[in-house]
Amino acid sequence: MKKVFRAAVAGLLMLLLCTSAAAERLIPGGNTIGLSMQTDGVAIVEFSGTLPKQAGLKQGDLILQINGQPISCVQEVGAAVEHSGGAPMTLGILREGKEKTVTLSPLQTAEGWRLGIYVRDSVNGIGTVTYYDPDSGTFGALGHGVNDGATLLPLRSGSVLPSEVAAVIKGTEGTPGALQGAICGRKQCGEILQNTPQGIFGTIDPADGAAVETAKNSEIHPGAATVRANVRGKQVEEFAVEISAVYPYDSSDRNLLLKVTDPTLLSLTGGIVQGMSGSPILQDGKLIGAVTHVLIDDPTEGYGIFIENMLAAA
Repeated sequence: MKKVFRAAVAGLLMLLLCTSAAAERLIPGGNTIGLSMQTDGVAIVEFSGTLPKQAGLKQGDLILQINGQPISCVQEVGAAVEHSGGAPMTLGILREGKEKTVTLSPLQTAEGWRLGIYVRDSVNGIGTVTYYDPDSGTFGALGHGVNDGATLLPLRSGSVLPSEVAAVIKGTEGTPGALQGAICGRKQCGEILQNTPQGIFGTIDPADGAAVETAKNSEIHPGAATVRANVRGKQVEEFAVEISAVYPYDSSDRNLLLKVTDPTLLSLTGGIVQGMSGSPILQDGKLIGAVTHVLIDDPTEGYGIFIENMLAAA
Protein backbone atom coordinates (compact mmCIF):
# COMPACT_ATOMS: atom_id res chain seq x y z
CA MET A 1 0.00 0.00 0.00
CA LYS A 2 1.33 3.43 -0.87
CA LYS A 3 1.88 5.91 1.90
CA VAL A 4 -0.50 8.87 1.96
CA PHE A 5 2.14 11.36 3.09
CA ARG A 6 4.55 12.08 0.26
CA ALA A 7 5.75 15.59 0.96
CA ALA A 8 9.37 14.60 1.38
CA VAL A 9 11.13 15.04 -1.92
CA ALA A 10 14.79 14.62 -2.85
CA GLY A 11 16.39 16.91 -5.43
CA LEU A 12 18.43 15.22 -8.11
CA LEU A 13 21.70 16.81 -9.06
CA MET A 14 21.69 16.65 -12.86
CA LEU A 15 22.25 18.91 -15.79
CA LEU A 16 19.87 19.78 -18.61
CA LEU A 17 20.56 21.39 -21.94
CA CYS A 18 18.66 24.58 -22.55
CA THR A 19 18.44 27.58 -24.86
CA SER A 20 16.71 30.90 -25.46
CA ALA A 21 12.97 31.32 -24.93
CA ALA A 22 12.45 31.76 -28.67
CA ALA A 23 13.70 28.27 -29.54
CA GLU A 24 11.08 25.89 -30.94
CA ARG A 25 13.19 22.92 -32.04
CA LEU A 26 15.83 21.43 -29.75
CA ILE A 27 17.93 18.27 -29.60
CA PRO A 28 16.84 16.20 -26.56
CA GLY A 29 19.73 15.21 -24.32
CA GLY A 30 19.78 12.45 -21.74
CA ASN A 31 23.56 12.10 -21.44
CA THR A 32 25.33 12.85 -18.18
CA ILE A 33 27.96 15.55 -17.95
CA GLY A 34 30.34 16.61 -15.19
CA LEU A 35 29.96 20.05 -13.67
CA SER A 36 32.24 22.26 -11.66
CA MET A 37 30.83 25.45 -10.17
CA GLN A 38 32.62 28.19 -8.25
CA THR A 39 30.37 30.28 -6.00
CA ASP A 40 30.27 34.07 -5.70
CA GLY A 41 31.10 34.01 -2.00
CA VAL A 42 31.90 31.22 0.45
CA ALA A 43 29.02 29.00 1.59
CA ILE A 44 28.59 27.75 5.16
CA VAL A 45 27.75 24.04 4.94
CA GLU A 46 28.06 22.80 8.56
CA PHE A 47 28.84 23.87 12.13
CA SER A 48 31.23 22.60 14.78
CA GLY A 49 29.66 23.46 18.10
CA THR A 50 26.76 25.77 18.96
CA LEU A 51 28.40 29.24 19.02
CA PRO A 52 27.93 30.02 15.29
CA LYS A 53 24.18 29.29 15.53
CA GLN A 54 23.91 31.36 18.71
CA ALA A 55 25.59 34.24 16.88
CA GLY A 56 22.93 34.06 14.18
CA LEU A 57 24.56 32.08 11.38
CA LYS A 58 22.66 29.44 9.36
CA GLN A 59 23.67 26.68 7.01
CA GLY A 60 23.56 28.01 3.46
CA ASP A 61 24.67 31.53 4.43
CA LEU A 62 27.22 33.00 2.03
CA ILE A 63 30.17 34.86 3.55
CA LEU A 64 30.85 37.92 1.39
CA GLN A 65 33.10 39.93 3.75
CA ILE A 66 35.11 39.55 6.95
CA ASN A 67 35.87 42.75 8.87
CA GLY A 68 34.98 44.73 5.76
CA GLN A 69 37.32 42.82 3.44
CA PRO A 70 35.80 40.95 0.45
CA ILE A 71 35.96 37.15 0.64
CA SER A 72 36.01 34.98 -2.49
CA CYS A 73 37.51 31.63 -1.45
CA VAL A 74 37.91 29.22 1.46
CA GLN A 75 41.60 30.06 1.84
CA GLU A 76 40.79 33.72 2.52
CA VAL A 77 38.40 32.74 5.33
CA GLY A 78 41.06 30.56 6.95
CA ALA A 79 43.72 33.27 6.70
CA ALA A 80 41.44 35.93 8.23
CA VAL A 81 40.53 33.69 11.18
CA GLU A 82 44.12 32.63 11.81
CA HIS A 83 45.30 36.25 11.88
CA SER A 84 42.46 37.41 14.12
CA GLY A 85 44.26 36.53 17.34
CA GLY A 86 40.88 35.63 18.83
CA ALA A 87 39.38 39.11 18.40
CA PRO A 88 35.67 39.28 17.47
CA MET A 89 35.09 39.14 13.72
CA THR A 90 32.30 40.83 11.74
CA LEU A 91 31.00 38.62 8.94
CA GLY A 92 29.02 40.14 6.08
CA ILE A 93 26.70 37.39 4.84
CA LEU A 94 24.05 36.90 2.17
CA ARG A 95 20.89 34.98 3.13
CA GLU A 96 17.87 34.56 0.84
CA GLY A 97 18.94 37.58 -1.19
CA LYS A 98 19.42 39.88 1.82
CA GLU A 99 22.74 41.03 3.29
CA LYS A 100 23.28 40.78 7.05
CA THR A 101 26.16 41.20 9.50
CA VAL A 102 27.03 38.73 12.25
CA THR A 103 29.72 39.03 14.93
CA LEU A 104 31.52 35.87 16.02
CA SER A 105 34.66 35.32 18.11
CA PRO A 106 37.14 32.59 17.12
CA LEU A 107 38.04 29.85 19.60
CA GLN A 108 41.58 28.63 20.31
CA THR A 109 42.06 24.94 19.35
CA ALA A 110 45.01 22.60 18.99
CA GLU A 111 45.02 23.43 15.27
CA GLY A 112 44.84 27.22 15.82
CA TRP A 113 42.01 29.76 15.84
CA ARG A 114 38.70 28.44 14.49
CA LEU A 115 35.23 29.93 13.91
CA GLY A 116 33.42 26.61 14.26
CA ILE A 117 32.11 26.58 10.70
CA TYR A 118 32.78 24.42 7.66
CA VAL A 119 32.76 26.29 4.35
CA ARG A 120 33.16 25.68 0.64
CA ASP A 121 33.54 27.81 -2.47
CA SER A 122 32.81 25.23 -5.19
CA VAL A 123 30.43 22.41 -6.12
CA ASN A 124 31.32 19.39 -8.26
CA GLY A 125 29.13 16.55 -9.53
CA ILE A 126 27.37 15.06 -12.53
CA GLY A 127 24.12 15.99 -14.20
CA THR A 128 21.95 15.04 -17.16
CA VAL A 129 21.53 17.15 -20.28
CA THR A 130 17.95 18.08 -21.15
CA TYR A 131 18.54 19.55 -24.56
CA TYR A 132 20.92 21.33 -26.87
CA ASP A 133 20.09 24.23 -29.18
CA PRO A 134 22.00 23.66 -32.46
CA ASP A 135 21.43 27.26 -33.56
CA SER A 136 22.93 29.01 -30.52
CA GLY A 137 25.08 26.26 -28.97
CA THR A 138 23.36 26.80 -25.62
CA PHE A 139 22.18 24.25 -23.04
CA GLY A 140 20.24 24.07 -19.77
CA ALA A 141 20.59 21.62 -16.91
CA LEU A 142 18.99 20.15 -13.79
CA GLY A 143 15.52 21.64 -14.06
CA HIS A 144 16.22 23.08 -10.59
CA GLY A 145 18.96 25.19 -9.11
CA VAL A 146 22.07 24.16 -7.20
CA ASN A 147 21.50 25.03 -3.54
CA ASP A 148 23.17 24.84 -0.16
CA GLY A 149 20.24 24.33 2.15
CA ALA A 150 17.53 26.80 1.14
CA THR A 151 19.97 29.19 -0.56
CA LEU A 152 20.51 29.26 -4.31
CA LEU A 153 24.27 29.42 -4.78
CA PRO A 154 25.35 32.60 -6.60
CA LEU A 155 27.49 31.51 -9.55
CA ARG A 156 30.88 33.10 -10.13
CA SER A 157 31.98 30.68 -12.87
CA GLY A 158 31.37 27.11 -13.99
CA SER A 159 32.60 24.53 -16.45
CA VAL A 160 31.17 21.40 -18.10
CA LEU A 161 33.23 18.20 -18.51
CA PRO A 162 32.47 14.92 -20.34
CA SER A 163 31.40 12.07 -18.05
CA GLU A 164 29.99 8.56 -17.94
CA VAL A 165 28.02 6.49 -15.41
CA ALA A 166 30.32 4.11 -13.55
CA ALA A 167 27.75 2.57 -11.17
CA VAL A 168 24.17 2.90 -9.91
CA ILE A 169 22.87 2.79 -6.34
CA LYS A 170 19.26 1.60 -6.68
CA GLY A 171 16.53 3.58 -5.01
CA THR A 172 14.40 1.94 -2.32
CA GLU A 173 11.45 3.11 -0.22
CA GLY A 174 12.76 5.81 2.10
CA THR A 175 16.20 5.98 0.49
CA PRO A 176 16.77 7.68 -2.88
CA GLY A 177 19.30 6.01 -5.17
CA ALA A 178 22.05 7.73 -7.13
CA LEU A 179 24.13 7.61 -10.27
CA GLN A 180 27.86 7.41 -9.62
CA GLY A 181 29.64 9.25 -12.39
CA ALA A 182 33.19 9.41 -13.62
CA ILE A 183 34.75 12.39 -15.40
CA CYS A 184 36.27 11.41 -18.76
CA GLY A 185 39.40 13.53 -19.13
CA ARG A 186 40.10 17.12 -18.12
CA LYS A 187 39.15 18.92 -21.31
CA GLN A 188 36.30 21.35 -20.74
CA CYS A 189 33.38 20.93 -23.16
CA GLY A 190 31.18 23.78 -22.01
CA GLU A 191 30.62 26.73 -19.71
CA ILE A 192 27.92 27.27 -17.07
CA LEU A 193 26.61 30.84 -17.18
CA GLN A 194 23.46 30.78 -15.00
CA ASN A 195 22.23 29.02 -11.87
CA THR A 196 18.47 29.60 -11.55
CA PRO A 197 15.58 27.94 -9.67
CA GLN A 198 14.56 26.35 -13.02
CA GLY A 199 17.98 24.96 -13.96
CA ILE A 200 21.56 25.59 -14.99
CA PHE A 201 22.23 27.18 -18.37
CA GLY A 202 25.24 27.94 -20.53
CA THR A 203 27.09 26.93 -23.68
CA ILE A 204 28.36 23.50 -24.72
CA ASP A 205 30.08 21.71 -27.60
CA PRO A 206 27.77 20.59 -30.44
CA ALA A 207 25.60 17.52 -29.79
CA ASP A 208 24.43 14.88 -32.25
CA GLY A 209 20.80 13.95 -32.75
CA ALA A 210 17.60 15.11 -34.39
CA ALA A 211 15.85 18.23 -33.15
CA VAL A 212 12.22 17.99 -32.04
CA GLU A 213 9.54 20.56 -31.33
CA THR A 214 9.07 21.82 -27.78
CA ALA A 215 5.57 21.54 -26.32
CA LYS A 216 3.57 24.39 -24.87
CA ASN A 217 2.33 23.90 -21.32
CA SER A 218 -1.24 23.62 -22.60
CA GLU A 219 -0.31 20.64 -24.82
CA ILE A 220 0.96 18.45 -21.97
CA HIS A 221 -1.51 15.92 -20.59
CA PRO A 222 -1.70 12.84 -18.35
CA GLY A 223 -0.81 9.63 -20.17
CA ALA A 224 2.09 7.79 -21.77
CA ALA A 225 5.46 9.49 -22.23
CA THR A 226 9.16 8.61 -22.37
CA VAL A 227 12.30 9.69 -20.55
CA ARG A 228 15.78 9.76 -22.09
CA ALA A 229 18.42 8.81 -19.53
CA ASN A 230 22.03 7.71 -19.25
CA VAL A 231 22.16 5.08 -16.48
CA ARG A 232 24.97 2.82 -17.76
CA GLY A 233 28.25 3.90 -19.28
CA LYS A 234 27.79 6.58 -21.94
CA GLN A 235 24.67 4.98 -23.44
CA VAL A 236 21.52 7.14 -23.66
CA GLU A 237 18.33 5.07 -23.67
CA GLU A 238 14.62 5.85 -23.84
CA PHE A 239 12.35 4.49 -21.10
CA ALA A 240 8.57 4.42 -20.70
CA VAL A 241 6.89 6.56 -18.02
CA GLU A 242 3.34 7.63 -17.26
CA ILE A 243 2.37 11.27 -16.61
CA SER A 244 0.02 10.93 -13.62
CA ALA A 245 -0.88 14.59 -13.12
CA VAL A 246 -0.18 18.03 -14.60
CA TYR A 247 0.00 21.23 -12.52
CA PRO A 248 -0.29 23.98 -15.16
CA TYR A 249 -0.32 26.94 -12.77
CA ASP A 250 2.69 25.93 -10.70
CA SER A 251 5.67 28.15 -11.57
CA SER A 252 8.17 25.99 -9.67
CA ASP A 253 10.06 22.90 -10.83
CA ARG A 254 7.18 20.51 -9.97
CA ASN A 255 4.78 20.85 -12.90
CA LEU A 256 4.40 17.14 -13.63
CA LEU A 257 3.92 14.03 -11.53
CA LEU A 258 5.33 11.00 -13.35
CA LYS A 259 5.72 7.28 -12.67
CA VAL A 260 8.38 5.00 -14.15
CA THR A 261 6.71 2.00 -15.82
CA ASP A 262 9.61 0.66 -17.88
CA PRO A 263 10.77 -2.72 -16.47
CA THR A 264 14.34 -2.22 -17.68
CA LEU A 265 14.78 1.12 -15.90
CA LEU A 266 13.12 -0.26 -12.77
CA SER A 267 15.54 -3.18 -12.72
CA LEU A 268 18.56 -0.92 -13.24
CA THR A 269 17.76 1.95 -10.87
CA GLY A 270 14.57 1.16 -8.99
CA GLY A 271 12.98 4.21 -10.63
CA ILE A 272 14.19 7.80 -10.45
CA VAL A 273 17.54 8.36 -8.75
CA GLN A 274 19.75 11.31 -7.89
CA GLY A 275 21.70 12.28 -10.98
CA MET A 276 18.72 11.89 -13.30
CA SER A 277 17.58 15.51 -12.82
CA GLY A 278 17.37 17.07 -16.23
CA SER A 279 16.54 13.85 -18.06
CA PRO A 280 14.32 15.03 -20.93
CA ILE A 281 10.67 13.96 -21.02
CA LEU A 282 8.97 13.49 -24.41
CA GLN A 283 5.29 13.08 -25.21
CA ASP A 284 3.52 12.93 -28.59
CA GLY A 285 6.86 13.45 -30.33
CA LYS A 286 7.61 16.72 -28.52
CA LEU A 287 10.00 17.73 -25.73
CA ILE A 288 7.73 18.59 -22.79
CA GLY A 289 10.09 18.95 -19.84
CA ALA A 290 12.65 17.34 -17.59
CA VAL A 291 12.83 15.17 -14.48
CA THR A 292 13.61 17.18 -11.32
CA HIS A 293 12.78 15.24 -8.12
CA VAL A 294 12.06 11.79 -6.74
CA LEU A 295 9.46 10.95 -4.10
CA ILE A 296 11.44 9.52 -1.20
CA ASP A 297 8.71 7.11 -0.11
CA ASP A 298 8.31 5.74 -3.67
CA PRO A 299 11.35 5.94 -6.00
CA THR A 300 9.21 4.90 -8.98
CA GLU A 301 7.56 8.34 -8.88
CA GLY A 302 8.82 11.89 -9.12
CA TYR A 303 8.29 15.39 -10.42
CA GLY A 304 9.22 17.20 -13.60
CA ILE A 305 9.35 20.77 -14.87
CA PHE A 306 7.70 22.16 -18.02
CA ILE A 307 10.16 22.90 -20.81
CA GLU A 308 8.55 26.32 -21.25
CA ASN A 309 9.40 27.21 -17.66
CA MET A 310 13.03 26.27 -18.24
CA LEU A 311 13.22 28.27 -21.44
CA ALA A 312 11.71 31.32 -19.75
CA ALA A 313 14.42 31.15 -17.06
CA ALA A 314 17.14 30.76 -19.69
